[in-house]
Amino acid sequence: MSRRAKILLAVAGGLIVLAVVAAFVGPRIYAAVMAESAADEPTVTVEPEASTVEDASDLSGTWTVGEGSYAGYRLDEVLNGADVTVTGRTEQVTGDLTIDGLTLSAATITVDMASIATDNGSRDDYFRNDALETDRFPEATFVLTQPVEATGTPVAGEPQTLTVTGDLTVHGVTQQVTTDLEAVLSGDGGQIAGSIPITFEDFGVTAPNLGFVSVEPTGFIEFLLVVDPS
Repeated sequence: MSRRAKILLAVAGGLIVLAVVAAFVGPRIYAAVMAESAADEPTVTVEPEASTVEDASDLSGTWTVGEGSYAGYRLDEVLNGADVTVTGRTEQVTGDLTIDGLTLSAATITVDMASIATDNGSRDDYFRNDALETDRFPEATFVLTQPVEATGTPVAGEPQTLTVTGDLTVHGVTQQVTTDLEAVLSGDGGQIAGSIPITFEDFGVTAPNLGFVSVEPTGFIEFLLVVDPS
């Protein structure tokens, strides 16, 4: 065998080895990077000294979702066998809550789904255009259907866990959901944080499967609401 042929075979063999290594190691490196970029799960901020609410025994009135709020989703992808957690976020969240004494009697929250973004524009385009069809269904909403009473008089900086039931509408489909959330008095108002587990097909959404990457059939709708009395 000529020297040139031996060199070509060596180069070809090296390329094959690199391809095999890339196929097995590359996705795991990608997964590690993407996992680090996933946002933390939403939680309320405990700042008792910052609360200016004078009488927490009666918080009656309308409270409005304001600046600092966000919502989005958390889901798991599988890339060539490597697990990747993906989070999308938007601050385009509006809503109102009605409180009677210590009872949350009504709430409507609206999220602009077309503005939810992850760290990958191609993924965002797919979810907006193909999976969620935000041109047809631009918003998701949650409407409280059962009153919720606080377990006791709120104390500034001490979160309470509340169980809420309501109608969640995503992709034009409405499903009743029940979930726990955290609520705390903070600053001039309060914060509410939580997540709602969902199964995509329940909302007429097909979890993407593009061969090299697939999305698990379940995920979470997450939110942090900063609310102030109107």
